[in-house]
Amino acid sequence: MSEIAEQKVFSPPEEFKKNANVKSEEVYEEGKDYIKFWEKRAEEMIEWFKKWDKVLEVDEPYYKWFINGKLNASYNCLDRWIEKGKGDKIAYIWEGEDGEVRKYTYKQLYEEVNKFANALKSMGVKKGDIVSIYLPMIPELPIAMLACARIGAPHSVVFAGFSAEAFRQRVEDAGSKYVITCDGYYRRGKVLDHKSKTDSGIEGLDIKKVIVVKRAGNEINMKEGRDVWWHELMKDQPAECEPEEMDAEDLLFLMYTSGTTGKPKGVMHTTGGYMVGVATTMKWVFDVKEDDVYWCTADIGWITGHSYIVYGPLANGITSIIYEGAPDYPNKDRWWEIIEKYKVTILYTAPTAIRLAMKWGEEWIEKHDLSSLRLLGSVGEPINPEAWLWYYKVIGKERCPIVDTWWMTETGMHIIAPLPGVTKLKPGSATFPFPGIQAEVRDENGVCKPGEKGDLVITTPWPSMLRGLYNAHEKYVEEYWSKYGFGKFFTGDGAIIDEDGYFWLLGRLGDVLNVAGHRLGTAEVESALVSHEAVAESAVVGVPDEIKGQVPFAYVVLKQGFEPSEELKKELIKHVSTVIGPTARPADILFVEDLPKTRSGKIMRRILRNIAEGKEEVGDVTTLRNPEIVEDIKKAMTERKL
Repeated sequence: MSEIAEQKVFSPPEEFKKNANVKSEEVYEEGKDYIKFWEKRAEEMIEWFKKWDKVLEVDEPYYKWFINGKLNASYNCLDRWIEKGKGDKIAYIWEGEDGEVRKYTYKQLYEEVNKFANALKSMGVKKGDIVSIYLPMIPELPIAMLACARIGAPHSVVFAGFSAEAFRQRVEDAGSKYVITCDGYYRRGKVLDHKSKTDSGIEGLDIKKVIVVKRAGNEINMKEGRDVWWHELMKDQPAECEPEEMDAEDLLFLMYTSGTTGKPKGVMHTTGGYMVGVATTMKWVFDVKEDDVYWCTADIGWITGHSYIVYGPLANGITSIIYEGAPDYPNKDRWWEIIEKYKVTILYTAPTAIRLAMKWGEEWIEKHDLSSLRLLGSVGEPINPEAWLWYYKVIGKERCPIVDTWWMTETGMHIIAPLPGVTKLKPGSATFPFPGIQAEVRDENGVCKPGEKGDLVITTPWPSMLRGLYNAHEKYVEEYWSKYGFGKFFTGDGAIIDEDGYFWLLGRLGDVLNVAGHRLGTAEVESALVSHEAVAESAVVGVPDEIKGQVPFAYVVLKQGFEPSEELKKELIKHVSTVIGPTARPADILFVEDLPKTRSGKIMRRILRNIAEGKEEVGDVTTLRNPEIVEDIKKAMTERKL
């Protein structure tokens, strides 16, 4: 922690502070009475058909918000802006990987959503029916979600990169009878056949209708009586559909996330609390203004996309970018080209993407004018200080605050994040809990002292918290409430709070090592490795050790211009020892060309751990964007042992 304490603190630029949505730390004081705080946000941020009778009802471990309040999420994202005369404002600018561009005003988006809501009704979809959506990053995805929300049919979006089997598991668990998919889509210039994957996933299941979007024009099979084209279905639908009056606690969507057992768990999010949480954090954390052009680079198939591409931005009436393709197609400056082209003001992306851009080099960035940017965001995993500083200097030119956000599928909204007009930033720290939320770091002995590693625990309920796991009450209790008891939400992430009260996230507890009785976050070791000039990216896992219990094993991707060697390996091991201490020294380092990652850029450390431990079965690789790299790493590991 000594290097953390010595780090420079970055204050908000004066001009930014002056115009910020939140200008004073008084909001933290206000947030201490969290019931009153969230009631005020619900009044400010959301339009209700009927006001609630009671803000919060507790029946541990279940928490219900805005009891008997009535609203509609689709109405809050669309109708109200048209009623306020903002129908001609651009809601989405969509760019396909092939360069196709579609722009939707709020009025146009409203009409498409209404038509598709009517189309769903004509198919027999009723309030309460769960609709499974298996679409890539095309405009029909948010349109389908909002149409479901409009008629009160909860949606279950499954990331398009998931395998047929992963899709099947989620459709089956949700009991969906209706599926929305597409023929194919583009990835790095190739057309991926998505329909046959969908067909394989739902084979043998009781599916009434499959709605197919025509995206790539590839040849597909359409099953008579079951499959129907989106465009044909939309043809004669009226552009008006009365929004269903939903109770605040009615299910808005299911989002499946990985469970500790490997079986996906259906996280339930309801309408009222979720909308209050995402609308508020969108406004305060991203400091969104009327003229912002906001771009979250995540996939809508993950919670980040649900909260901060669909519901959060639209509930604030702003303009967002949606991009279909890869960041390096056709060239490694595609993102920077998009930022320059549309004058993006807010960029929200993952540390993996930032480190990738670092690896590719600054020459790709220097080709473009990024001066429109005024705020940068980070999401998905802890960001190492070196990547933070690079992001700040190279992309933000030292004038854009960085909002490093910690949250998860289960929280629905940001939980620990800076308020950019107020918070002094420390590179690598997500800073403080959002107003109205309290959190602590604890272990089996109680609350940890500053500088001690422990479990991140949330100690106050918040509106957008999950309402349980679908058909899995025992799992819900066991996973989140059994370790520290009701009232203390166990996040499964490790953290440290420093002397100044800043939170430092250490990643999943599965990614926290216990080396000779010392708890060591893999993120810390990775950060130390990446701080060396030769290292572009690293992933650290724990491997069993007879004496120490566990020791770190590191996979390292080198920057261009550096070559693997025994000398460099020794230098990196020594470097980690110098930066963190001898406990953190990797037992060994394997140089690799790339790391196995999901389409959203998350490193699959579970696979790397299995390879490091010499297991024959490394786990499911179907969710990876680069499954071929797994065989390369296994081969390199075998050769190392010979």
